Amino acid sequence: MRNILCLSFLIFCGGNPLYSQKITPTDLLDSTIAFHDPNGQWKAFKGSFKVLMKTPNSSDRLSAISMDHPGRTFELNVEKDETVYSYVFDGERCTTTLNGSSQISEEDRKTHRLTCDRGKMMRNYYTYLYGLPMKLKDPGTLLDPNVHTRKFKGKEYLVLKVNYDETVGKDVWYFYFDPNTYAMEVYQFYHEEAKNDGEYILLEGLEEINGIKMPKVRSWYVNNNDAYLGTDHLQK
Repeated sequence: MRNILCLSFLIFCGGNPLYSQKITPTDLLDSTIAFHDPNGQWKAFKGSFKVLMKTPNSSDRLSAISMDHPGRTFELNVEKDETVYSYVFDGERCTTTLNGSSQISEEDRKTHRLTCDRGKMMRNYYTYLYGLPMKLKDPGTLLDPNVHTRKFKGKEYLVLKVNYDETVGKDVWYFYFDPNTYAMEVYQFYHEEAKNDGEYILLEGLEEINGIKMPKVRSWYVNNNDAYLGTDHLQK
């Protein structure tokens, strides 16, 4: 009887040795990082990629991103409606341009939100999202002590709940991993979980950028009513 029960448990869990045991949050995080960044390239990442954003009732936006972690540089060039603007960081020194010129009127700066504070927010945004799941090793990241199993859109996942030190962020995040490959396939955040606010993001496909497997397609939805917000398409 004991052997039958053990066999049934392995079948239910897909035969994955970590999934069939009590996997720890650290084990799960290490396993998904091994899938997405098998050679540990993220800390030394130096490369470029583009993100085409499509949203309902709006024109496309193409963002060209260049990151050099060792050199501490970041550049974002955005094309939308025949306008091109950029944020460039060398360390914490920031410059902005509009259609190739650094001479920007206050009206244009306000229209396109061309401030260094906005640029820093965009730098953090792209570095965080395209650095997942590796960014979950950053200081101030608080892993829930338990790994949960949860069914989402008809598929069962291993789920990691993450809070952040208040100096880092206030949102609550959930990361959903395939129980067999440990690929990250969904993430979700709440500002106030009891209100079911915030969004969930479905990930499809992979694009390898400098040895890192990044989500090729990210589709954004509202938690409380499944309203579709838009889709990001990663391009080399």
